[in-house]
Amino acid sequence: MRKFILFSCCAALFCGVCAQKKNFDYSFYGFVRGDLYYNSRSNVEVVDGLFYLYPRDVRPDSDGKDLNATPASSFYSFTTRLGVNMKGPDVGAAKTSANIESDFGGTTDINFMLRLRRAYVKLDWDGGSSLLLGQTWHPLFGEVVPDVLNLATGAPFQPFNRSPQIRYQFRKNTLTLTTAAIYQLVYTSTGFNGKSEQYLKDGVLPELYLGADCKRGGFLVGAGIDMISLKPRLGVIREDGQMFRVNERVTSLSYDLHAGYTGANLRVSGKTVLASNQTHNVMLGGFGVTEIDSRTGEQKYTPFRHSTSWLNVVYGQKYQAALFAGYTKNLGTSERLVGTDKLYGMGLDIDRFTNLSLSLRYVLPHWFVGVGYTLATAWYGTTVLSDGKVTDTHDVTNHRIESVFTYFF
Repeated sequence: MRKFILFSCCAALFCGVCAQKKNFDYSFYGFVRGDLYYNSRSNVEVVDGLFYLYPRDVRPDSDGKDLNATPASSFYSFTTRLGVNMKGPDVGAAKTSANIESDFGGTTDINFMLRLRRAYVKLDWDGGSSLLLGQTWHPLFGEVVPDVLNLATGAPFQPFNRSPQIRYQFRKNTLTLTTAAIYQLVYTSTGFNGKSEQYLKDGVLPELYLGADCKRGGFLVGAGIDMISLKPRLGVIREDGQMFRVNERVTSLSYDLHAGYTGANLRVSGKTVLASNQTHNVMLGGFGVTEIDSRTGEQKYTPFRHSTSWLNVVYGQKYQAALFAGYTKNLGTSERLVGTDKLYGMGLDIDRFTNLSLSLRYVLPHWFVGVGYTLATAWYGTTVLSDGKVTDTHDVTNHRIESVFTYFF
């Protein structure tokens, strides 16, 4: 009986696979990647240091020695990636396709974890319209992306985020219009309980994006606007035990301009973002409390604004030289803050941050080897309550050397 059940299950699975393959086309892709790096001091980073962001502030011990002035080095290959593109039968007048992509760079208590990078279905119509449903790159990540060795791909200067979304695009000649409703899963906002998708879920309204790109020849220019509205808390428990339901919300708008050129031997690209509370896009920012109700504890908030820009130049084909330069400036808040202990975000005690990276690469059709150096300096200081800006700064610098190999298939 057990053999019959096992045979029946195998037969059903085989029939299901055969039925699934009919009228479907599959193409697998991926790569094996290894990263070797050295940092001269402790840094804010994730994915065991492969996703490098910025140097930590000075942390003096009892003798005045900086505990964060400690170098570190390691070698990993768990960002190895595997994906599959699929094309299926038409749905009415729409062509259908899908993508699933994963790697082993998930971050939990077990560092080496299979994670979902992208998973979406797409409908394309002949008139230039397309509808994407599922998880893929955030629209602010966009088509203009820096080509660098670091896994962070230009963050925190470049927005970096893959999220579930409903995205509609319309293409006409050289123009592409994009609108999207975006939700959160892995890349989440920062608030009272650390990073969580709950702030956006409780706000009900998804993050909204509207953008336009124009591509002509090797040139691309575009712009976009992004709106996110969070509910930081639903209730308050006071020290005397009283509980109150609150109606709190912090809403912010962000804007980006981007441009790129691709030639035979030269690629130049850049982006500038006026970012407001974009921690879910791995950018410096957040929000602070501006007012507290003395009876219920309900609070009002204001988002921090940051101006961030980057420039990337890559020259060559088989042998390539690349430069990346990034700059972020804390522009503060539009309202007065009640205290530095009621700020929620990333890098809010940094006035400005710069990054300069140089790399050399050897590129073959299925093989890539690169070595690079990064000079990153952050100016830490004291947050001024009147406008959220940072003063009385001191600089902290990290020197990073990294080498990357990638075998594509």
